[in-house]
Amino acid sequence: MKRLIGIGIFALALTAAGANAAEVIVRHGPPRPQREVIVARPGPRHVWVSGHHGWNGNRYSWERGYWALPPRPHAVWVPGQWVPRRGGHVWIAGYWR
Repeated sequence: MKRLIGIGIFALALTAAGANAAEVIVRHGPPRPQREVIVARPGPRHVWVSGHHGWNGNRYSWERGYWALPPRPHAVWVPGQWVPRRGGHVWIAGYWR
């Protein structure tokens, strides 16, 4: 029983740590998106995931776009975006819907 309680507390601590680390506020907004050259589609099912500016802890850096296969039929890529928040901007990652 003590072991089970210990495992539960450990899992809760990991969850709490992940929740706190999930949102990083950057005081100034990202630069304008760069123009990308979109190369030929590798296959008919591939979807373009556009590039974006990522935050590396000190500055923004451009992360290039790429072709990706959807995880399931009819999945749609929702691009990530920098969202204004009190005190700065927060990156909301893209996802498959």
